[in-house]
Amino acid sequence: MNLGLEGKTAVVSGSTAGIGLAIATALAQEGARVAVNGRTEARVTAALGKIRQQVKHADLRGVAADLGNASGVAAFLKQVPEADVPVNNLGIFETKPFTEIPDADWVRFFEVNVMSGVRLARHYLPGMLKKNWGRVIFISSESAQQIPAEMIHYGMTKTAQVAIARGLAETVAGTGVTVNSVLAGPTASEGASEFVESMARQQGVTKAEIERQFFASVRPSSLLKRFETPEEVAAVVAFVAGAQSVAINGSAVRAEAGVIRSIF
Repeated sequence: MNLGLEGKTAVVSGSTAGIGLAIATALAQEGARVAVNGRTEARVTAALGKIRQQVKHADLRGVAADLGNASGVAAFLKQVPEADVPVNNLGIFETKPFTEIPDADWVRFFEVNVMSGVRLARHYLPGMLKKNWGRVIFISSESAQQIPAEMIHYGMTKTAQVAIARGLAETVAGTGVTVNSVLAGPTASEGASEFVESMARQQGVTKAEIERQFFASVRPSSLLKRFETPEEVAAVVAFVAGAQSVAINGSAVRAEAGVIRSIF
């Protein structure tokens, strides 16, 4: 399917690995000009190389900037002032008991996971409205609806992304701009893979056994019964970014492998 993204400019925050890298690759495959972002030049350069291995003639730009703070976003926007498809993927997570989460962690998680997307969307929206075309996408999680007890501060930010996307969609009603969130499920991203490997070493078992234990006890409602691949999530994001997705607006698009049991 041609998603109608040729000639469009996409920005994918936090796109040097995992879901972000897969999204950047998928959009490049569809002919979009893609701005790849990470915190260091080395990570960005490596990501550009990985994308070009799969998409030989990809139209790419790499911008090293820490979008987890206002000054980093400002520096990034000087280099990429316009975008048709801002994909707010940047995010951090950690497991920590609620009583051990200090104020600083709550603020840090909100700043990185939520405000990075708010700042990008706020900047790019006027240009999209002027052209009467755009796709603002927030990469959220099943944790937005089923807050994980082991990382409540993370879940809070994922819920906030869904709320912002819905509210922002209301403000662009009747235009050619859509705003959505995509709820990813447990995914074999860089961070998750490192966590699984660490647990496997600690317990002296295989990574496959840790994955089996995780879906048996931590996410038993999963219908997939395994970690999603970044590419599987990226395929959904690419469609939401495309021209044919105009009827999807203000939605929390569920790409979480059935972890959320509610049907509405």
